[in-house]
Amino acid sequence: MPERKIRLIASVSSANPSAVRPVLERIVGVNGSIRSTDDGFDVTAEFKGENAKDLNRTLLSELRRAEKKTRLRAEWTADGATEKYFDYVLKQTRKT
Repeated sequence: MPERKIRLIASVSSANPSAVRPVLERIVGVNGSIRSTDDGFDVTAEFKGENAKDLNRTLLSELRRAEKKTRLRAEWTADGATEKYFDYVLKQTRKT
């Protein structure tokens, strides 16, 4: 399967945001933005990958290595479809 551009819009909340922020900055880099909120961060970014499921799993695994009590609510959009995830679980798929 070829790599494609997948857009992320996510909300990250954590028991220790200061531990999670450097990980987010490393992963997102110059391909997106991170904005602090009261309970964590809002993230928008663009990634290259085969599918949203693998990218979501990789992102959450990295964040949880820094802080176990981290939650991810993410929307991944590519090729006219949006997949919504809560942590590792796919909650909804819709055509855009």
